[in-house]
Amino acid sequence: MEIALGAMWFGTRVDEQTSFAILDRFVEAGGTMIDTANNYAFWLDGARGGESEAVIGRWLASRKVRDQVFIGTKVGAQPKTPGTGLENAEGLSEKAIRSAAEGSLRRLGTDRIDLYWAHFEDRSVPLEETMGAFGDLVREGAVGRVGVSNHAVWRVERARALGEPRYDDLQYRYSYLLPQPGVKLPENGHHHIDEEMLDYVRAEGLRLWVYNALLSGSYTRADKPLHRAYEHPSNERRLAALRSVADELGATPNQVVLAWLMGGDPPMIPIVGVSAMEHLEEALGAADLALDAELRERLDTAASA
Repeated sequence: MEIALGAMWFGTRVDEQTSFAILDRFVEAGGTMIDTANNYAFWLDGARGGESEAVIGRWLASRKVRDQVFIGTKVGAQPKTPGTGLENAEGLSEKAIRSAAEGSLRRLGTDRIDLYWAHFEDRSVPLEETMGAFGDLVREGAVGRVGVSNHAVWRVERARALGEPRYDDLQYRYSYLLPQPGVKLPENGHHHIDEEMLDYVRAEGLRLWVYNALLSGSYTRADKPLHRAYEHPSNERRLAALRSVADELGATPNQVVLAWLMGGDPPMIPIVGVSAMEHLEEALGAADLALDAELRERLDTAASA
């Protein structure tokens, strides 16, 4: 199953009992990839960051399934001082990476992070220092792979040119509907995939993970209207095609979006943030949904129809 479980709200908006139930069902269904970060979800009232990792750690300790799951967490965007924001983020210095890794390992209750992400850019630190710190953690066995999120493509390539370890996993925002060029996305710090990045991923054979794939519920929920960045005529045509294909398949628009992402060129791993069991069951239903060539062409060409 090439769907990752997004655990952003575990321990904050999603209580521990519900988080455990979602994790149990995900693994039972064959899911393995869990995505979190050391700063989830510091911006909520009463939160400081680390809550998601701590819940996952307690779940791992109680279920004894560490070898059955692939855990990715992130460094770089945890505020250095409680009550502040990304303007005061820890960054990607050697000291920050080392300290954050130790904290994440402790909260997760594990001796390794399967995939360690550089969460946001930190241009105040030389790439050589950042990649050297990641390399030390890989050589020590504390980290398996390193990935990069929300960085400019040229920065990714420059980092990869330094040698091992390389950023072989990329995580960015993407969905079936595309925002208007030049219109600011509603969430601060999100970097959207463009054609240059898709070309880069294909050429280098990288693994691409995508977040906000379901646009926070806007495909299916009347109380979650599309942000103005997505309100343009080509998306109206794409949305009509999406709903038509979903009806033909007896699936939900969300499931078709996930299937479209997983079966694309390049194939993508959608990170699905789940806060209730019904959300998880819907996402799991996309794993076996097949889009044949004709359906995919209808979806791909809808904007120009």
